[in-house]
Amino acid sequence: MNERRVVITGIGCISPVGNDLATTWDSLKAGRSGITPITSMDTSNYTTTIAGEVKGFDATPFFNNPKDCRRADRYVQLAVAASRMALVDSGLDPESVDKTRVGVMVSSGIGGLGTLEEEHSKLLNRGPGRVSPFLIPMMIANISSGIVSMEYGFGGPNMAIVTACATSNHSIGEAWRIIKFGDADAFLCGGGEASILPCGLAGFGNMKALSTRNDEPEKASRPFDVGRDGFVMGEGAGVLMIEELEHAKKRGARIYAELIGYGLSADAYHMTSPHPEGEGAARCMQMALRHGGINPEEVNYVNAHGTSTGLGDICETKAIKKTFGDYAKNGLLVSSTKSMTGHMLGAAGGLEIAACLMAMQENIVPPTINLDQPDPECDLDYVPHTAREAKVDIALSNSFGFGGHNSSLLIRRFA
Repeated sequence: MNERRVVITGIGCISPVGNDLATTWDSLKAGRSGITPITSMDTSNYTTTIAGEVKGFDATPFFNNPKDCRRADRYVQLAVAASRMALVDSGLDPESVDKTRVGVMVSSGIGGLGTLEEEHSKLLNRGPGRVSPFLIPMMIANISSGIVSMEYGFGGPNMAIVTACATSNHSIGEAWRIIKFGDADAFLCGGGEASILPCGLAGFGNMKALSTRNDEPEKASRPFDVGRDGFVMGEGAGVLMIEELEHAKKRGARIYAELIGYGLSADAYHMTSPHPEGEGAARCMQMALRHGGINPEEVNYVNAHGTSTGLGDICETKAIKKTFGDYAKNGLLVSSTKSMTGHMLGAAGGLEIAACLMAMQENIVPPTINLDQPDPECDLDYVPHTAREAKVDIALSNSFGFGGHNSSLLIRRFA
């Protein structure tokens, strides 16, 4: 099983800082925030009125049939668009490969919340007969994987993992595992999310999880800073094309990097709070390093989960120290791109591994913006304010979700 190497050949993403990979990466390098006042809904009764919205996005060109686009929830539209981008970027021609050997694992942490809200309102106000017959297939979190497979006829392994904010990483990691096991040669994998909606904003807001720095939207997401007051909701999608190495080489594919490790664990501690000592997160990172046969000191960059919550940032810092020892404070670069995009929930991991891949391509580590006064308990090199030139040969990306779900992906420069 371990002889089958897996490489990344395509990247697709849509984010609050760009509707494609190039624009997103340029924004991340420049330290530009995508957090603005919410325009998609009336926020007058909400304590939080800011978010990382995807702006000016038209999903229609990304579907083979415009009717299918209209019948898709926004999270599906984002996921399908990012999947097409990843496929095109990879150069893989669906008609030239065995489609039964190409899988899809593109999921969501929450699913079609917008569809659920709209149809539930019809149910209450106009009666059950007015509820759309498409409610269920539009709402469920697995439908993005199904629709992507239908768009291209990919008949390989297909499922949807739902682990809140760890969804994308788990989707990519399990696709990696399936390829290594020999049951597929290629996968579109990642996640999409679109939960900047009345129910989503109220739910997270009433948990006191969201920043209320409404008067300074671009400064609201401030991971590891002493003044942080919660995360900022984001939306978007991040999808990779990953392939078995020989499959990619045979068709002359450009290879971004090799995916060499994947870690997963449970905190087994609390519904929404991380383990106070970062035990589960540390085990997760250690597993990814063990899979890759990598010593901690060989890792150049960690894209942190770094959501800008009081407990979360401290616990992740502790977990990084447990994993990397003295090197955590003496050479390891860590940053949180959520400082610019906000928290894209189930899509976050897909976008953030893309940032790691681009950091590796250009040897530039994206910054953690708004880190004006580091929390004394957050004492690593988080690349504050400005991107930094640095050789990135090995990078690790973390995503942790409600329920204590931890996930880490490890990539290495391909040689």
